[in-house]
Amino acid sequence: MKFVGIVGSNADQSYNRLLLKFIQRHFKIKCELEILEIKDVPLFNQDDDQSDSFSLRYLNNKIIRADGVIIATPEHNHTITPALKSTLEWLSYKLHPLENKPVMIVGASYYDQGTSRAQVHLRKILEAPGVNAYTLPGNEFLLGRAKEAFDNNGDITNQGTIDFLGSCLDNFIKYVEVVSQLKKPKPIEPEDLYCTKPIATTIQGVDPDDPDWLDKAANLVNAVEGDTYVKLDNGLLTVDQINMFLNAMPFELTYSDDNNQFLYYNNKHQEPNTMLGKRVREQVGNRLATVHDSLPAGRMKNVEWVVGSLRNGNEEYVRTVVPGTPPEIINTHNYQAMYYPDGSFAGINEIIFNFKPWLDWYLQMTGQHLVGGKVGPVAPSSDATSGASATVAGADVSADATSGASTH
Repeated sequence: MKFVGIVGSNADQSYNRLLLKFIQRHFKIKCELEILEIKDVPLFNQDDDQSDSFSLRYLNNKIIRADGVIIATPEHNHTITPALKSTLEWLSYKLHPLENKPVMIVGASYYDQGTSRAQVHLRKILEAPGVNAYTLPGNEFLLGRAKEAFDNNGDITNQGTIDFLGSCLDNFIKYVEVVSQLKKPKPIEPEDLYCTKPIATTIQGVDPDDPDWLDKAANLVNAVEGDTYVKLDNGLLTVDQINMFLNAMPFELTYSDDNNQFLYYNNKHQEPNTMLGKRVREQVGNRLATVHDSLPAGRMKNVEWVVGSLRNGNEEYVRTVVPGTPPEIINTHNYQAMYYPDGSFAGINEIIFNFKPWLDWYLQMTGQHLVGGKVGPVAPSSDATSGASATVAGADVSADATSGASTH
C-alpha cells in the first residue's frame, strides 16, 4: 500500500519530519511511504493564483496517486502552522487531491499534550467543503516531549509508543481498504491514440508510421550512439553499454510517451515470433493506433482504458496474464505509469515476462506447491489487476498483449 506523508512544517529542523521518517523506515513492511515537503509552497492568495506552480502540481499529483495520506502536524499557538494551513488552502481552491482521500493525522510536540489541539483543528479543516477528506477517526497519535522521544539515530526510544503507533497505522490501513470501495475513478476521456497533439519531446518532420522512423528521426535530432557517454541519474554509461544492459534484462520492455507514441523496445536480437509480445523495428515511432490497428474495435477501447486509467491516476499499474498460452508459459504483462519531475503523467513502460520459471523456482526453494498440483493454462476470463495497491479492474485487457508491439 502506497502512502504519502506531508511534513506539516516548513522549518529545516522538524520533529514531525523525524516522525514521518521513522514511520517510513520502521514500518516499511506495512506500507510504502513517500515524504512530501511544503517548504516551497507559496502563501495562499487567491488574487495571485499559484495553482500551476511546480510545488503545488507536485503535491497534487503525488496525493492523487497515493492510497492514503499521513499528515504530521506541529502545534503552534494551539493550532497548525501557517505553512500547512496555506498548503491546504491551495489544495482546496482549484486543486482538490484530498477529496475522498483517506487521511491519518499524527503529530509531535515539545510539550506533554503532544499536538492535541492542532489535530482537532486539522480534522475540522480536512472535513471542510472543498477539502472533503476521509479522516481516520480516533487513533490520536500525540507524541509529547519530542526532544526526549528520539535517540541520535532518529528512532523512537519507548517501545510502548512504537507499538501504539503501529496499531494506529494498522487501523489506517484497514480504514483505507474500506474507504477505497467508495472511490470514484475519474472518467476516462477518449485517448488520442493517433498522436495529433505533439509534446515537447515529439520529433516532428518524420511521419510516425514511417517504417524507417527510427533512423530518420535519429538523424534529424543528431542522436548520439555507439561509445558516446550518457550521464544518468546514478551512473555514466555509453550508449552501447545502455543497449547491452537493457537487452540483457530477463524481460521484454517497451515504452510509449504521454503523446501515445511507441518509442522503444528491447531484446532486438530476438525473432518476433519467439517474443511474448511480438514487435518489429519498423513499429518504433508508430502511433499506438497504428501499433494496434489489427485489433477489433472493442479491443481498441481496452487499450484506451489502460492508457486513460494510468494517465488519470485511477491506477498506478495494470497487470494481466495473457490466456491461451502453453502450460509451461505464464505470459505476464505489467503496464506501469511513468512521471515527469512535477509528478504529471509521462507515459507507460511495459514489462513482459514468463512468470512460470520464477514461480517454479520459488516453489522449489520454499518446498511449497500450488493447490491442484501444477500450473495449467490461464483461464480466458482472467481479469487485469491494477491500482496503486492491488485491486481488480473492470476491463478485459488480457488479450490485447498478444497483438502489435504492446498494449499501451
